[in-house]
Amino acid sequence: MGFFSKLFGGTKAAEPKIVEPVEYKGFLIYQEALAEGGQYRIAGRITKQFGDETKEHRFIRSDVVGSESDANELMLKKAQMFIDQMGDSIF
Repeated sequence: MGFFSKLFGGTKAAEPKIVEPVEYKGFLIYQEALAEGGQYRIAGRITKQFGDETKEHRFIRSDVVGSESDANELMLKKAQMFIDQMGDSIF
């Protein structure tokens, strides 16, 4: 069965990763590096709760690095700098 599914393009659906957010100055930062050609692109999202509404800012950087942990570490630093510079005007 495995041979035929590979031959005809059958693949398992990728299970979504559960990402634990990092709290920073009332914002939640989700580190979500994207695998791309053997490297990882810096990507993620920043959320903040405003009353009953949660606002979200997603971003993907042009930077790529060799490991997922490095990409996530850089994403966290860039997100913290972005929050320091922009505050609530991110949204």
